[in-house]
Amino acid sequence: MTTVTQMKCACESCLCIVSLSEAVAKEGKYYCSEACASGHTNGSGCGHTGCTCHA
Repeated sequence: MTTVTQMKCACESCLCIVSLSEAVAKEGKYYCSEACASGHTNGSGCGHTGCTCHA
């Protein structure tokens, strides 16, 4: 059996792949940053190079 250790950030507009051990977990989903996990309430993106997410 294979164990998943990385997955795409749960934010729909985000392109980031996040390590589950370092992810921000919220409501059973895994996010690459607090900005993505909070739904970009202040309008900022995740801050990772090359990603322009902003839900």
